Amino acid sequence: MSSIEVQLLGAATLLILCVVASKATSRLGIPTLVVFLGVGILAGSEGIGRIEFNDALTTQSLGIIALTYILFSGGLDTKWSAIKPVMKTGIALSTLGVMLTCLLMGSFMHYVLHFPLMESYLIGAIVSSTDAGAVFTVLRSKNIHLKGPLKPLLELESGSNDPMAVFLTTTILQMMQNPDLGFVSMIPLLFKQMIVGGLIGFYAGKILVWLFNHVKLQIEGLYTVMSIAVVIFIYSITQNVDGNGFLAVYVAGVVLGNHSFVFKKSLSLMHDGISWLMQSVMLLTLGLLIYPSRVIDVSNSGFLIASFMILLARPISVFISLAFSNLNLREKLLISWVGLRGSVPVVMATYPLVAGIDRTGLILNLVFFIAVTSLIIQGTSISFIAKLLKVNGPSSADETNHSSTPGLLNDIVTVDVPESSPIVNKTIIELGLPHNKVLIVAIERNGSVIIPRGSTPLRAGDKISIMADDDSLADFVELLWVPKVPPPRRRYFKALKERYV
Repeated sequence: MSSIEVQLLGAATLLILCVVASKATSRLGIPTLVVFLGVGILAGSEGIGRIEFNDALTTQSLGIIALTYILFSGGLDTKWSAIKPVMKTGIALSTLGVMLTCLLMGSFMHYVLHFPLMESYLIGAIVSSTDAGAVFTVLRSKNIHLKGPLKPLLELESGSNDPMAVFLTTTILQMMQNPDLGFVSMIPLLFKQMIVGGLIGFYAGKILVWLFNHVKLQIEGLYTVMSIAVVIFIYSITQNVDGNGFLAVYVAGVVLGNHSFVFKKSLSLMHDGISWLMQSVMLLTLGLLIYPSRVIDVSNSGFLIASFMILLARPISVFISLAFSNLNLREKLLISWVGLRGSVPVVMATYPLVAGIDRTGLILNLVFFIAVTSLIIQGTSISFIAKLLKVNGPSSADETNHSSTPGLLNDIVTVDVPESSPIVNKTIIELGLPHNKVLIVAIERNGSVIIPRGSTPLRAGDKISIMADDDSLADFVELLWVPKVPPPRRRYFKALKERYV
C-alpha cells in the first residue's frame, strides 16, 4: 500500500479503537476523553504503535478547528429558556470564575512551589476553563440528572468560559515576549474581543436562520455543506476584526438552535457527530504528541497543582463568583466539583510551544497531567458526589426520549386554510409553531395528501391535519383566522370544536 493508504488505515483503526474502548469503559464512569487520549498515547512514540509525531503547530491548528465545531454544536443544543434564568450566574462563572482560578493557581505555583512568576500564571490561565463534553458524558453514562438550574448553568459556563481562558493565555504569552506590556493595558482588548465576538455571533445566528429558511436549495445535502462552511467563516471573520471567534461561534449556535429552521433535527445531529469526530481527532493527536515518560517526571508537582485546583482554587472561585446567587451550599459544592479540565487546556498548552517560550515541554506535560488527573478523579466520582449532596433528580421526558412529543394529547383535528389567512404562502417553519406542542401531521391539497416538512408552503384551500393540546390549538386558530374584530381566544377554540370536531 502507498503511504497515504497506510496513514488512512492507521487513522481509521485508531478511531474505531477509541469508539470500542469508550463503550467498554463507560460503565466504569471513565470519561470518553481519557479513552481517546489513552489510545493516542499507546499509538505514540513511547507506546506500542511507535508513531513519531512532534508537530505542535499542526496540533494547535487541529485543536482550534475542533474547538470551533465543538462550541457551535454545544450552542445548537443549548436551550435559551433553560439558560436565561441563570445567565448572570453563568457569565460570572465564565469570566470572574476563570480569572480567579488563574490568579489562585498562579499564586500557588509561584509562592508555594517556587515556579517562575509569569510561567505560573501562564499555566494557571491554560487550566482555568472547564470541559462540558467530559462532564455530561459521565452524567449520561451514570444516568445522573441534576435538579433545578444546575445542568443549564454548567452548560452555559462550559460553553462560554473558553474565550476568557484563551484571552488570558494569549495575553500572558504576549507579556512574556514583551516585558514592557502591562496586563492593565490589555483589559480594553478583552472587552473589545468579547463585545465584537458576541455581536457578530448574535447577528450571524440571525442571518443563518433567515438563510436556511429562504435559500431553498434543491439538494438537501448542500444544507450540510453550508452549515459546515459557515462555522469556520464566522470564526475567521471575527478573528480578523479583533473579536473572539470562539465566543462568536458559540453565540451563533445558541441563536440558531433556539429558532426553527429547515432540516433542524438532521443538521443538529450532523453537528453532534462532527463534534465527536473533532474531539476524537484532536485528542488522538494530543496523545501522539505526549511522551508518557516526561509526564511521569512532573507527576509530583503535577499532583500537588491538580489537588490545589480541585480542592481549593475551583471551589473558592465558584463561591466568590456565585456569592450573590440564589444557589444553596450543596449546589455550589456540586458546581465546584464538576469543574473538569479536558481537551481545551491541553490544546492551549501548545500555544507557548508554538511561540517558542522557554520550558514549554514542562508546561505541556504539567497541563496534560493536571487535565487527566481532573478527568479521572472528578469524572469518576461525579455520580457519587451528586448523590451525596442530594442534587440529583428524576430524568425529564426530553432527556429520556428525544423523539417523544409530550403534550399532544388531543385527537387529530382537520382545519381549512381560508384565502384571507395570513399563513397562505408561508412555509411551516415560518409559522414558529411551539416545539412538541403542535404537530402538522398531513396536508390535503387538490385531492392529494402531502406529508409536510418545514419547507412545505401552505396554500389557500389546504386541509391541515394537526395534533395539539388545547391552548396550542387555540393559538393556531388565531394564526388561521383574521376577523375584523378578533373575539377572545376561547371563542375561537369553541368555534373550532363546533365546526371540525
